[in-house]
This record gives sequence, C-alpha cells and structure tokens, in this order.
Amino acid sequence: MLTRAKRKTFTTDEYHQMIEAGILREGDRLELIQGEIIQMAAIGSNHASCVGRLTHLFSANFAESAIVWVQNPVCLGKHSEPEPDISLLKPQPDFYASRHPRPEDVLLVVEVADTSLEDDREIKLPLYAKAGIREVWIVNLKASCVEVSTSPSGHKYRNVRVFHRDSVLSPGIFPDAEILVDDIIGQSYPLEV
Repeated sequence: MLTRAKRKTFTTDEYHQMIEAGILREGDRLELIQGEIIQMAAIGSNHASCVGRLTHLFSANFAESAIVWVQNPVCLGKHSEPEPDISLLKPQPDFYASRHPRPEDVLLVVEVADTSLEDDREIKLPLYAKAGIREVWIVNLKASCVEVSTSPSGHKYRNVRVFHRDSVLSPGIFPDAEILVDDIIGQSYPLEV
C-alpha cells in the first residue's frame, strides 16, 4: 500500500539554521514562502533598472523618515520570509541588525513584476495582506502601470487602484510625496541577445 508523501515545511528558524550551516547560501536568491523554500526568478535588465530607479526615488524622498530596504528579508511570521524588491521601513537605530523587520515595521512593500507578475499577485499579495502589511505596490512592467493595494482584510486587500503612465502616486504613509509613474517605470528596452 502506497501512502501519499507529505511535504516538509520549514520555519524561519530552521531556514536560518540551514543558511548558518551552509546548506543554503545567502547568495542563492531564495525565499521562504509559507514554509517552502522557493527559488526566486532571475532578474532581467528592465527589472533591475526599475529597482534601481525606485531605490533612487525613495532614498531622495524618504531617507529622513524611513529606511529604504532593497531586496532584503521581511519576516512575516513563523513560516514566511519573502524578500520584496523594495520596502520602506520604520526607522531603527541599528537598521535592523538585531532582527529582520516584521509586519509592524513595514510602511510599504513594492514588488517589481515582469515574469513574476502572477506569483506576485496570487502568492505574495495574499501573504502580505494576511500579515497586515498596509500598502503594497506591484510595478507591472509589461502593462507599464503600478497596482496599489491598501486596506488588508484576511488574505485580500479591499482597495486596489491602478496608476498608469502620466499618473502621480503617493505612499499612504507619506501623502504629500508625489511620485510620477513614468519615473518608476522608466523606458523599457528589449533584451539584447
């Protein structure tokens, strides 16, 4: 009689122990999502330049009032530790050296999506909502827009707005800041072969 194999899920503590033991390497581009160790997609040129633009824009606008956290872990409980492309965090004197940021530390999460759009919408967005992250931007490079999700409720966000080129948006926590969608999206270039 065959029995169905059970998946082994990992806690964030076990995940960190595997990194410390050298089983997983810090440069492996992995995330812990709902207990599963997930290989992140490769970063293409358009994705990388968008993250660079966001880092520049956010550093210029929010450096005095938030920590700009670039492709670093955020602990969302016992079984998830994603690495959003950009997060704005509450200031901490030690810049989170003593622990990874938790949901209550996060002011905004931004995911840049080209090949990862489906995963960002269907896996990460519900994960962020469940953790109570109050605002998430998905920069949709294929459609040249920014999808802004606010007001988490369960596994969903109650409010979703889409901002296209020529639009201006502001993080909810910094309503006076004006960021042009064009400055986030930039110019898309075809990949060189």
